[in-house]
This record gives sequence, structure tokens and C-alpha cells, in this order.
Amino acid sequence: MTRLPLVLALVAFSAHSAAANDLDGTWLRDDGNARVRIAPCGDKICATNLWIGDTSTGEAAGDKLVMTLARQPDGTFSGSAYDAKRDWTYSMTITAKPGALTTRGCIAAKLICRDVNWKAVE
Repeated sequence: MTRLPLVLALVAFSAHSAAANDLDGTWLRDDGNARVRIAPCGDKICATNLWIGDTSTGEAAGDKLVMTLARQPDGTFSGSAYDAKRDWTYSMTITAKPGALTTRGCIAAKLICRDVNWKAVE
């Protein structure tokens, strides 16, 4: 029984490590208006805006999403993402392919969702 917390901690750490390794990098949004860096931040994964082309929606360089993600049996990563600037928590799913990501963020019990495609910056 004393080993259960250790096993749970190792499972959580390995899920975080796998997500961080597969998602880690600099990504360009498909509309060309955002460049983000995805990297570990503590025990979570952070997506930090490095550059924003069109700031009319209130996005700015330095804005950050803090994500808690786990690899799913289908190979996607899902969990939640917190946007401190807006004080919003999203349901998040990320599909990773070589050189590309698709993110799906949802609010309102997954009734309102948005998909965004990203390509790796070389």
C-alpha cells in the first residue's frame, strides 16, 4: 500500500515527460500570426507566445497557457490548459505528427471548440 503513491507519481511523471518530449519546440500557427514555444514548466507543460502578428484579439508576446496533459491510447494528448491572462480553463487535446500539431481547445462543457494547426519552426 505504501508503494501506491510512488507508482502514481511515476505514472504522472512519465506521462508528463512523454508529452513534453513530443510537443517540445517552437511552433508557427497556420495563419502565420503566432509563434509559440512549448516546453516543460515545473510539472506542467507551457505554451508561451514568442511573437504575435495581429494583436487585435488581445494576445501578446509572453502570454502563456499552462497545460496538464496525458497521452491517450490513440496517441493524442488531452487534459486542460489554463490561461492566466483571461482566467479561463480550457479542455485541451493535441494531436502531434512529425513537424505538425493540431490543438483543440474547448470551453463551456466542450460546446464551444476551436481547432488550430501548427507547423514546427526550423
